[in-house]
Amino acid sequence: MAHEPQDIDDSTLVLLIAPGIGPATLRKLRSRFGSDREVVDASARQLAEIEGIGLATAETIRRALDEAEPDAERAAMIAADVKLILRGDDDYPPLLAAIGDPPEALWIRGRFEEADRLALAIVGSRRCTSYGREQAGRFAALLAQSGLTIVSGGALGIDSEAHRGALRVDGRTIAVLGCGLSVCYPPEHADLFGRIVDAGGAVVSEHPMAVAPLSTNFPRRNRIISGLSLGVLVIEAGVRSGALITARLAAEEQGREVMALPGRVDSPASAGCLKLLRDGAAGLVADHADVLTQLDASGHLLRGALESAGLAGATESSTLFDATLTTGQEAIVRALTDAQGPLLPDQLAARTQRPMSELMADLTLLQIRGRIRRDHRGISLRS
Repeated sequence: MAHEPQDIDDSTLVLLIAPGIGPATLRKLRSRFGSDREVVDASARQLAEIEGIGLATAETIRRALDEAEPDAERAAMIAADVKLILRGDDDYPPLLAAIGDPPEALWIRGRFEEADRLALAIVGSRRCTSYGREQAGRFAALLAQSGLTIVSGGALGIDSEAHRGALRVDGRTIAVLGCGLSVCYPPEHADLFGRIVDAGGAVVSEHPMAVAPLSTNFPRRNRIISGLSLGVLVIEAGVRSGALITARLAAEEQGREVMALPGRVDSPASAGCLKLLRDGAAGLVADHADVLTQLDASGHLLRGALESAGLAGATESSTLFDATLTTGQEAIVRALTDAQGPLLPDQLAARTQRPMSELMADLTLLQIRGRIRRDHRGISLRS
């Protein structure tokens, strides 16, 4: 469970909030000294003995540790109803734990759920067109209805429309911010972030409560957006858009599926998406069924990667990828259970009285979760 502010050890909180100590440096310090208390008590000379940390850096770290104010951080967390999840906790997202540089801690308003292990990032430009807004909301709503959690960055434009699209259909959504959770950025999204939390979703940051939305924070934020997700869908992005950074991280460093929605060839807002498609760096999608089809393959790849990494809960793929089923998915499972053997898609559609388009979307999600198998005989439950 997430840690309440008053339950977090002083030494741990000091290490997490001291400026200039990133995840890689923190892991190096912990490895050298063995405990958070010993790190916090270390002298600058002792810190300088660590490989890669010279005396000047060690003195900077020592000053940062001395100036950290854990009581003020706790007070800010309590005021905003924020909890802390540490890397290694049971509720730390396993997909995020598998990336090369996972955050050591996540500050969270709201909560993660098992359903969030089946998530899709939707990202795009802040300066989007009406077409981009419409498509972001449409894709988010349809995919949230199918059982995916929608992850985005809480920014103006495509991000906010993706969050709102999921909320419109009572779906789950997670906003990952590039500032501390005492800072509402952008300011006009205070109501949106409140709605996300009230609907059971989460607003998340890797930064201490009072950290400002500095431009350097956002590229780092992007690795968390993609790291929480099975794949990334880019909807309208310029050639210098941060959304392309997210897409690159997802594909090149995290092994996630990247998809892009095509737009007008003469629109600067679509230039980034068109470049991804032209370069073969993203799969083309036209509707939510295309997204689910492309996630099918990436789900199997991620499941294998997590099992190889030996992450907690990953030894049985059904445990990792199975989340609460929608009513339509439950109907499919019941029909296959009653049949006691494989069924063809048209037979399943008849037994569940579902339109084929809806049925195929749910079948893809069930296959990603490891609940069903498809072969030449038809569709059956996994034993």
